[in-house]
Amino acid sequence: MTKTAVRLVDATVTVNAGSSNEKNILDHVSLELQPGDFVTVLGSNGAGKSTLFNVIAGSLALTSGQIYLGELDVTHMSEIDRTKYLSRVFQDPKLGTAPRMTVAENLLLAERRGKSRRLRNRNLTKTKMAEFATLAAKMGNGLDSRLEMATGDLSGGQRQALSFLMATQSQPELLLLDEHTAALDPKTSAQLMAVTDQSIKAEKLTALMITHNLEDALEFGDRLIIIDAGKIALDVQGATKQALTITELLTYFNRY
Repeated sequence: MTKTAVRLVDATVTVNAGSSNEKNILDHVSLELQPGDFVTVLGSNGAGKSTLFNVIAGSLALTSGQIYLGELDVTHMSEIDRTKYLSRVFQDPKLGTAPRMTVAENLLLAERRGKSRRLRNRNLTKTKMAEFATLAAKMGNGLDSRLEMATGDLSGGQRQALSFLMATQSQPELLLLDEHTAALDPKTSAQLMAVTDQSIKAEKLTALMITHNLEDALEFGDRLIIIDAGKIALDVQGATKQALTITELLTYFNRY
């Protein structure tokens, strides 16, 4: 039997229940990801993409249905407790990092994800600094030379690169990428996407990535889903995904 990394069973979020405006913003979604799956997620604004991520992360409760990470039922687990198992990178580079702490201190904090976070005078030894420099160097944007700089003084691209490093540092069971390159200029976005793809493959991470960039959705990942009106309207992988074109995706979007 194939192991499942993430499983949603009839996941539903209802708003305005009992009124004439009752609506399912997530509508009986069932979805399974296997370990190592890299799934790109498309959908128009208001389709339910962020709602899907919010219920998986635990920042929004389901009205009905279940969510499993591996064999663990996390449906009623708090958002904080879920950080033991998953990480999330947001669109806004300001989210996910502590601006007054240095880059190295943020990385030290990320090491304690899901654990006690007492830093004890932020003890950064030479060995630890060397380790963080090696880690940051793979981003290819000079972050490794700014380990002692306050995170709030970084460029937007460097700060988002740090957010990505922090999210993947402890190899989470699930990585949620919530339009993590959307606020960046094209060059910086392409650079971060290349590192993202390389890291997910090298570390065999299971990842869901929301994007509005159709080229990225086709180029990256081994599976693609489109969400519309709170439902999964398309779910393709393998050769079927590889054969898709931007024109076909646009045609598909025009159906909804």
